[in-house]
Amino acid sequence: MTEAKISSESSTVRVERLSFRYPGGPDVLTDISFTIAPGEIIGLVGPSGAGKSTLLQHLNGLLPSQLPNEVGHVSNVSHVVIDNLPVARQTIAEVRRRVGFLFQDPDDQLFCPTVFEDVAFGPLNLGLSEDEARQRVRDSLTSVGLAGYEPRSTLRLSLGERKRVCLAGVFACQPSVLALDEPFSSLDPRARRTLIGILKKFPGSQIIATHDLDVVVDLCHRVLLLDAGQLRAAGPTADILGNAALMERHGLEVPWRLRREN
Repeated sequence: MTEAKISSESSTVRVERLSFRYPGGPDVLTDISFTIAPGEIIGLVGPSGAGKSTLLQHLNGLLPSQLPNEVGHVSNVSHVVIDNLPVARQTIAEVRRRVGFLFQDPDDQLFCPTVFEDVAFGPLNLGLSEDEARQRVRDSLTSVGLAGYEPRSTLRLSLGERKRVCLAGVFACQPSVLALDEPFSSLDPRARRTLIGILKKFPGSQIIATHDLDVVVDLCHRVLLLDAGQLRAAGPTADILGNAALMERHGLEVPWRLRREN
């Protein structure tokens, strides 16, 4: 299956022939190319170890393909562009402002004593005044359903609340793209529904790596199927996830939502 072509002028994310390996190891990503249109929500699916997290980390320079780094190197041609801004040494700060990254484990992202300090950290580091940062904190916490949580300790929150605080911190920087790594893992049904509702209201583009394929059916316009570091299929959600032979070939199952509809 091939992905519908989106022009570079109309894309918020463009990845061209991205390959990556860690020192002494095999290729983790091989010749990956795709685009994401403004406002589009992409589901990134595949078996464990497919390279999904590694791919996401290239989008905001955590594993930058065009910067020297100690953890890996790139083979072939690597090109990641965000809002027509190439990921490079001179652009990395702006790229990271535009791409909000949500780690799978909120404890990897929360490091301040209180919710307010955590959510305000990004805006303050962008150079906003204390008053502007305070307003961003209020607005962001309200958008994730945690208004009034500012004084609370991040250590005394549920998993779902911690994930939403992390998302509020991302929202406070007003990104144009969200890159979310397993945001629904370990959430109870209510927290899962709450998070889905929040993401549906986000106006920018999103790429969501998840094993929760029923959420992908509900939330995502298109799917990228990654396996062994290669992009095996890309297309409309129902076409990819509803293809039983394709899913079986890559160790996945057709989600219940699509089974019922068929």
